[in-house]
Amino acid sequence: MSKLLIVDDEEALCYSFQRVLSAQGLEVCTAGTAAEGWKLFESEGADVVVLDLQLPDRSGMELFHDLRASDPRCPVIFMTAHGTADTAIEAMKHGAFDYQVKPVDLEQFTQILERAFEAARLMRVPALLPPDSEGDRIVATSRVMQEMCKTIGRVAPQDVNVLICGESGVGKELVARALYQHSPRADKPFLAINCAAIPETLLESELFGHEKGAFTGADRRRIGKFEQCDTGTLFLDEIGDMPLALQAKMLRVLQDQRFERLGSHETVQTNVRVLAATNQHLNRLVEEGRFRSDLYYRLSTVRIDIPPLRVRQGDLEELAHEFLFRYAREMGMEVQGFAPETLELMRSYSWPGNVRELQGAIRQALLAGRGHILLPEFLPEHLRCPPTPKDSSREAITSKAGLEALARALIEKGGSDLYSEAIAALDRAILPIVLQHHGNHQTRACEMLGISRTTLRQKLRTLGLSIGLTVVDNAAEEGKSNESGEA
Repeated sequence: MSKLLIVDDEEALCYSFQRVLSAQGLEVCTAGTAAEGWKLFESEGADVVVLDLQLPDRSGMELFHDLRASDPRCPVIFMTAHGTADTAIEAMKHGAFDYQVKPVDLEQFTQILERAFEAARLMRVPALLPPDSEGDRIVATSRVMQEMCKTIGRVAPQDVNVLICGESGVGKELVARALYQHSPRADKPFLAINCAAIPETLLESELFGHEKGAFTGADRRRIGKFEQCDTGTLFLDEIGDMPLALQAKMLRVLQDQRFERLGSHETVQTNVRVLAATNQHLNRLVEEGRFRSDLYYRLSTVRIDIPPLRVRQGDLEELAHEFLFRYAREMGMEVQGFAPETLELMRSYSWPGNVRELQGAIRQALLAGRGHILLPEFLPEHLRCPPTPKDSSREAITSKAGLEALARALIEKGGSDLYSEAIAALDRAILPIVLQHHGNHQTRACEMLGISRTTLRQKLRTLGLSIGLTVVDNAAEEGKSNESGEA
């Protein structure tokens, strides 16, 4: 159970938070003074600390510095009754996770807490664990994964940028965590940001911060992730979706470790190691003019390619058993294992969604199952009844005859951009089918296609295609799609 420590002398506020947050499954401890809060932190620890700036015996800032000296990886969220919050902003420069001005909006505060606990998990849960350990871990039974782990071991101690490449769902976040946890910066902060999940207009502010009045709605100064994560490690997921205009600023940070907040001419010096991940072919984006070549070369000082699940012979069965027993415990079920026929079906499947798809399939099978053995009929239908080659749209599109026919048609049509026209023709055939298959659910469609939602929308706009009125498109689903899968 995640543990939250609240240090605030307002008893009513502490009581309200404890009642509401305990009902959400958190273990909540409260303290009314800095001395009491420090004693609880030292004796019982905490995953996240919420700290008032004004305490009766000592300032919250002084306690914050003690907390940071004891454990720099513990996210601290400040609360202040002062609207200017200058002191809290100063704390953000020194590594505070966030701050809130009283009275606190509970919904917004809960969202910040969720991000703080996720940050704490990324820093504390090891990615390389023995087989009988709890939590997400890298499974490396297969030779290709063992070679990848050797690369992690060689690269982690070196203070260089790393580009992590792999299909959607292979576990890029796990590899980033392993690189962080085995690096000299392992006792410093580790923050993650998904470049595809944040609107282009807000991504620059999220990374570099902004000054008050920098744009409409900027009612206070904001400290960005690069400044907040000073001396630590920053993980940039879906780096291929970063806007071109922002890539130039990112390049300067990687080269000089300097940047300016949005709306400011003041140069901020930082010291951050950058780990980036993508499921796209960045060299292809460079050729298409959608990604800067100099940034690509700077990011890929070292490149780690995570193999898809379908080529990891030997890992599938171990992962499947690990997920089975873990989820069975969580659901309170008594399951002894898989029937041999079930394992055979799983081995014969290609797993286009990789480890994340395997996790989902086993959860569904447990919910549908009865008894102590997981039988084939409990697996999702698409695993039990895969399309035949004759009916498979993927086979039809990628068949030699189909591609030759498309090439001949484009040649007869004439023109000087046949490659782009061929890609557009394939997109026009594939995108509607995949969207329809997932009930116009963008996140799930993107997972199958191996692209981001930003890329999907851009392709649809370019082709003049419509998603439909039944599309599911919300931030919560995007968050779910970015949950860490196991590598």
